Amino acid sequence: MEYLVTMTTLVPDGTTDQTVEEIRSREAARSRELAAQGHLLRLWRPPLRPSEWRTLGLFSAADADELEDVLASMPLRVWRSDQVVPLSAHPNDPPMPRALNAMEFLTTFEVTFPDSAGEQEVADMKAREADRIRELSGQGHVVRLWSLPPTPGCWRALGLWRAEDADELAALLKSLPMDPWMVTETTPLTDHPNDPASSEA
Repeated sequence: MEYLVTMTTLVPDGTTDQTVEEIRSREAARSRELAAQGHLLRLWRPPLRPSEWRTLGLFSAADADELEDVLASMPLRVWRSDQVVPLSAHPNDPPMPRALNAMEFLTTFEVTFPDSAGEQEVADMKAREADRIRELSGQGHVVRLWSLPPTPGCWRALGLWRAEDADELAALLKSLPMDPWMVTETTPLTDHPNDPASSEA
């Protein structure tokens, strides 16, 4: 099972720079081990506020207990709080997309089907959405899609996208057939030094 983990680190006041660097070095080494074991899939940095130290991680584990063991094994956990969101399969999750050298973004979609929409209209909209996702995946824009835990009356999904910039991404999202029924939240991502993907040839 895959999980999105928001990791927020707060270094205690009075901690020496040497201690911080030692733990960060151990964290990098442990991240490499977890990537080799298949538990750590990706790491990103979201936009940060001053004095904030936050990372988004994509992890794989058999269940929540194994994930907790994985997260607890990371040296920075002594200063860190973790927010875990379980991810499940999405019917439009693309196969391996074409490589695209562009910025990465996470998108959270919340879809509310209008009361006026009949079953056939909803089915048609889902089919058009799947076709458009396949098209965008073929162009290298849609990297992954996951289903998020639902909220009452709302269908939720998480997407990993690639685009030249936020404007291009906005245009791509606007082109989705379900756009009129969706509320979308976008998080731009930047490289993380311990991201397993950065070491892939």
